[in-house]
Amino acid sequence: MQTLLEKLTAYGASDHYGFHMPGHKRQLDLMEGISPYQIDITEIDGFDDLHHAEGILKEAQEQAAKVYHAEETHFLVNGSTAGILSAILGSTRRGDQILVARNCHKSVYHAIEMQELKPVYLYPGFDPEAQLNTEISAEDVRAALKRHPGVRAVVIVSPTYDGIVSDVESIAEAVHVHDIPLIVDEAHGAHFGFHPYFPENANQKGADLVIHSLHKTLPALTQTALLHMNGERADRRRVRKYLHMLQTSSPSYVLMASADACIHLLREEPEQVFEPYVRCLKETREKLCGLKKLRLAKVEGMDPSKLVISVKDAGISSRELYDRLLQDWHLQPEMRAGTYVLLMTTLGDTPEGMERLVRALCAIDAEAEGAKGEEPKMEEAGLSTEMQPGKFPRQEQVFSSAEAEALQGSEPEHIASVSWEESPGEISLEYAYLYPPGCPVIVPGEKVSQEAADMLQWYQAQGFSVEGLREDSRIEVYRHG
Repeated sequence: MQTLLEKLTAYGASDHYGFHMPGHKRQLDLMEGISPYQIDITEIDGFDDLHHAEGILKEAQEQAAKVYHAEETHFLVNGSTAGILSAILGSTRRGDQILVARNCHKSVYHAIEMQELKPVYLYPGFDPEAQLNTEISAEDVRAALKRHPGVRAVVIVSPTYDGIVSDVESIAEAVHVHDIPLIVDEAHGAHFGFHPYFPENANQKGADLVIHSLHKTLPALTQTALLHMNGERADRRRVRKYLHMLQTSSPSYVLMASADACIHLLREEPEQVFEPYVRCLKETREKLCGLKKLRLAKVEGMDPSKLVISVKDAGISSRELYDRLLQDWHLQPEMRAGTYVLLMTTLGDTPEGMERLVRALCAIDAEAEGAKGEEPKMEEAGLSTEMQPGKFPRQEQVFSSAEAEALQGSEPEHIASVSWEESPGEISLEYAYLYPPGCPVIVPGEKVSQEAADMLQWYQAQGFSVEGLREDSRIEVYRHG
């Protein structure tokens, strides 16, 4: 039987090129080839303790704060998830109301359930041409806070998995009128603020708590991330408390060394590493603008590091494009969605790798020009023709997710497992989402809409795996009366 290490080693020696995270792309080694076993230690003398940092780790985190224009920064070795959970739990009390962008990562929803919070949802815009969810509106934030004066914190994601950036500065102004903290999941924006081609980061835009995944878009090992704190609206003591609770008590010095090396690079050599990357990225995007059937999606405010290739008018499915890139060209995309494939670029990309991608997409595009095939139509599958893949369906919230969880244990006689066809109008007791990106289409306690049921059926028909469910193609619901 092949071990995982053997399989990883073989893959690393192959010609497969990654347009996915982590950001080092197996090209940039900031640890200079040192074996992780050589530097894997515990909290011995002279190397500090992450949970009570007083020496070298304290200094490393202070340097990270300076680099990211934050007042206080903490290393995360459990990924951005630990930072998101800590930020939300530390900013709210059990049972509080919280204003949440509906396109947030599942970790936000897990924090809501853990703290028994009552969410009020903000829905992003939607670009029907690109079939992408767009930004959260500052005006929508103002209106929601006026309607719900009891909200104790606001959470948005910017940039999104697809690279959509919201106006964080205007949103922060709207939130701060109510003297409550703004939490920004900026996991996919750790590269922001280091070159004018990219936006400034959320610390510079007035956010109170900001989470960055170093490993997503920068040359750092997987699971390395940062939590930043600013101002006096965030309860820093409580956030720190949850960090201690939720992060491992044996943090990896290998991961912390990787994070520190990445921060050092950003502090000492930002221009040297960003300039060639941006130049190559601009050239790549310019070349991809010449595609005829495939299309490089462009949405106002979009992070240019994300290459979103739409198949909407190409006569092929997103699955076909994904498979062609992987199987024929040995290019691994980050993910596929309903009508597009997402390719992530980072500092770790090489001109040769980018050129391979351009050649591949141009070749597939040339073949698609003469193709007459189409993706399965909604009506042919017996689904609503009004459903737009990717657009978040609006659903009635009957119970909070914590209340829905309680129902499972207290009233088992009212619980049933139903098919997607039977689910509209029923109250869900499960999450349903695609991973990636991990943003729930259905949340426990919501009444399943026809649109949501149709969307998930359509995704499954396209070969996507719907996660969060105990049974494939069925969802647990609460029936009473």
